[in-house]
Amino acid sequence: MTEFFARHRRMLDDAVQALHARTFWTPFPEVPSGKIYGESARADGEAAYAALPGQPFALPGHPEQRRLGAEVSPWGEALRITYPAADAPALIAAAQAAGDDLAAASVEQRVGACLEILVRLNRISFLLGHATMHTTGQAFAMAFQAGGPHAQDRGLEAVAVAWTEMTRFAEAARWEKPQGKAPALVIDKQWTLVPAGVSLAIGCNTFPTWNSYPGIFASLATGNPVIVKPHPAAILPLALTVQVAREVLAEAGLPADAILLAVDEPGAEITKQLATDPAVRLIDYTGSATFGTWLRENARQAQLFSEETGVNSVVIAATDDFDGMCANLAFSLSLYSGQMCTSPQNLYVPKDGIETDGGHKSFDQVAEGLARAIDVLLGDPKQAAGICGAIANPATRDRVEKTRAQGRVIRDGTPLLLVVDADAPVAQDECFGPVVFIIPCADADDGIARAAGLAAAKGAITAALYDTDEARIRRAVWAFARAGVNLSVNLTGNIFVNQSAAFSDFHVTGANPAGNASLTDTAFVATRFRRVMWRRPAAATA
Repeated sequence: MTEFFARHRRMLDDAVQALHARTFWTPFPEVPSGKIYGESARADGEAAYAALPGQPFALPGHPEQRRLGAEVSPWGEALRITYPAADAPALIAAAQAAGDDLAAASVEQRVGACLEILVRLNRISFLLGHATMHTTGQAFAMAFQAGGPHAQDRGLEAVAVAWTEMTRFAEAARWEKPQGKAPALVIDKQWTLVPAGVSLAIGCNTFPTWNSYPGIFASLATGNPVIVKPHPAAILPLALTVQVAREVLAEAGLPADAILLAVDEPGAEITKQLATDPAVRLIDYTGSATFGTWLRENARQAQLFSEETGVNSVVIAATDDFDGMCANLAFSLSLYSGQMCTSPQNLYVPKDGIETDGGHKSFDQVAEGLARAIDVLLGDPKQAAGICGAIANPATRDRVEKTRAQGRVIRDGTPLLLVVDADAPVAQDECFGPVVFIIPCADADDGIARAAGLAAAKGAITAALYDTDEARIRRAVWAFARAGVNLSVNLTGNIFVNQSAAFSDFHVTGANPAGNASLTDTAFVATRFRRVMWRRPAAATA
């Protein structure tokens, strides 16, 4: 059944073109507007979310041995939603049972189903926005974008890469080798795409759909059944995803159990049992390096695609727009209270200050300029709530409190700005949350060397530089490239170092300890399946 593929072929072709061109393109608008999604979409999404708390979540036909769910919104509401839950062996068995039919389906059938899933998810973006908001603490505008259209873009990007890789070579060929005077050797060859096996997607608390969709859709498209393991505090966005996906798979003539939900509770997690099962051959993981290391050491039977902790840095060497720089960094440092894998943490500033369009600024003047810009940005409480959101995990709040005494406080509150020495232990690792370290360095080149060196040693997903010296900018580009971290230079206005655009930016490089995979390059998809040949002499023709 390839009806869905035919329906969405134009979108797929446009996505493949965007992959190659790396220019702006999206079929899923990021603006939560009634003119785009329908005049009643906002109210319908809010009502659909309001009907979920306190109710059992429906996943017809899903393995169920018990009901679990203890999500509490960072905004204060206990969701009281219970989800069908099963132990690891039951989920593995169900995934394996679905695997043969999924693998036997045509590429067009699987890809078409994935495209239809994404389109239907886009239709419920307002519901996904509320689900994301009330499980992650993001403000609604950000939750709508990151939990809805931007996540859908990333899923589509993975499907487009999968389609490209699966159709890169011929499915069959007649191979003829001349033999001189003897008859040519004629062999018919065919290649079968063989999926790797059961895929496990381990979701995170802060961006449950955005970080999980690339792996989920890359695996489904390439024929691997997926067990989706949400963070216990952020189940609902991924449960909604699984619900829609199971409906579409059944309509496409594919087994609904090709995607399953693995729900557990804090203190009784089943992640390790799932991850180490011999049937699990693919693991997509976003989270701490501590658990990432455990997976590397214990889940040796599986390929691991990871995004892990790192230390993102900014080097402030010089600027021809001091106010614009401060305003841009203020937003980047405040957005979602620093709970983004792309949020800057370490700001390196020459100890003798920098040259700006407003004259020379001392180290303290730079620090104070940043603090003042944050105060202006967050001066209105309503606007501050919309930018900062809520703290997703109490452990993050505790971490901030413990860090306060580690340096000289420039700005108290969210975010916390501290001046610390360049070699201070607290600045050598990720301090997740609304904490920013302003670090004096000998000069700009020393700042670049320290930031790039830390990225190479501890990992980083983003880096930023403000400078007016083109020769030094070129040196920095090469230094950060060798450290395997993407660099943004002189960002002002409405573009921020935190942002990563599907079809254009490769999110994470896979070239430093912050992650071994890149969303979404060929390597992220291509090893999820293998080509296996069968051949035989061609039948004689009359």
